[in-house]
Amino acid sequence: MDPHHYRFHSTWPLPAPPAAVYAVLERPDDYPRWWPQVRSATRLAEHTGLIVIRSALPLALTATLRQTRRDPAAGVLEAALSGDLHGWARWTITAGGPGTLAHYEQDVFVGRPLLRRLALPGRPLFRLNHRLMMRAGRRGLLRRLEAV
Repeated sequence: MDPHHYRFHSTWPLPAPPAAVYAVLERPDDYPRWWPQVRSATRLAEHTGLIVIRSALPLALTATLRQTRRDPAAGVLEAALSGDLHGWARWTITAGGPGTLAHYEQDVFVGRPLLRRLALPGRPLFRLNHRLMMRAGRRGLLRRLEAV
C-alpha cells in the first residue's frame, strides 16, 4: 500500500430532487458560499479552476481542478486534480428514496512534501480531517438546497 494514496467515498442522502442537487454541485465557484472548508474557488478558464480547502487541521491544500466529465443526464460531475493532491474526484447524483443520493468518490495521491513526510503517522488524522470536511459539506449543502 502506498502511504501517499487515498481513496475516499461518501454518500449524502438529501431531501431534494436530483436536478436541484446537481445544479448546486455543478457550480464549484459557489462552493465557498455553502461549504465552510472550501476557502476559495477561482475559475481560471472555462473548465479549470483553483480550489483552496482547509478543514480541522491547520493546513490548507491547494489544487487545480480540470473538468473531465459533465453529464447531467447520468448525474455525473468529474474533475482531475493537480497540485497538493493529484488524481480525480467525482460526484454521481441519483434518485434515492424521497430525494437524492449524492455519491462522492476521490482517488488522490498527496503531492505536497510536508504531507508526504507525515504520510504514515498522519494518515489517521488526514482521514478524520476528510470525514469532518465531508460532514460539514453535507450540512452546508442541505442549507443551500433549502435556500434555493
